[in-house]
Amino acid sequence: MNSLRRLICCAALLAAPGFAAASPAAPKEGAEYQVLPEAQPSDSGRRIEVIEFFAYYCPHCYSFEPYLADWVKKQGDNIVFRRVHVPRGAQVAAQQRLFFTLESLGLLEQFHGKVFNAYHVERVGFTQDEQVFDWASRAGIDRAKFIDTYRSFGVQAKLRRAQAMMEAYRITHWPMIAIDGRFLTSPGMVGESGNVSGNDALQGTLQVMDTLVARAKADKK
Repeated sequence: MNSLRRLICCAALLAAPGFAAASPAAPKEGAEYQVLPEAQPSDSGRRIEVIEFFAYYCPHCYSFEPYLADWVKKQGDNIVFRRVHVPRGAQVAAQQRLFFTLESLGLLEQFHGKVFNAYHVERVGFTQDEQVFDWASRAGIDRAKFIDTYRSFGVQAKLRRAQAMMEAYRITHWPMIAIDGRFLTSPGMVGESGNVSGNDALQGTLQVMDTLVARAKADKK
């Protein structure tokens, strides 16, 4: 993967010539979404798997989070939703381990938003292991149990899996949403296609996601 693209958080995709004009309400392949060359396996049964590739340090992921959380609640049993914290070298390794530690402890839903707030509002660095441990302790998580899990083989396996998924799904920027192992969309793609930004791009992404989930659900019948 091109290293420069991995360093860009939610960089807009370059628009290729020949794409027809589209809109979030009627998204077109190559504009508001892409189709993966090879579908990725899913074990979600009749429900549709939705994966968010994100990073805690990413300001665009932070902005998207409340919109995405509301969308997931509205989808209910239509989907199986999961998150994958993307790798980006040693400088964010502690953040990635923090995410997968919370997931392993069954604390992700309780603390996910709090981690975002700690980084973007309270300016907690999360660049060193001790910063993560101190934050977890202040948040009321058992320090010893957290550290044991943080350093466990289980979390290490999740880190390897995240890297493999990022490559398999061809993730080049984030936040990126993968639907049914086949489709990719993001605020960057929607914003570039419609020449919009901010809340319009975020809301537009949800519209595209609605369409792709409905399409995937129809394909399962």
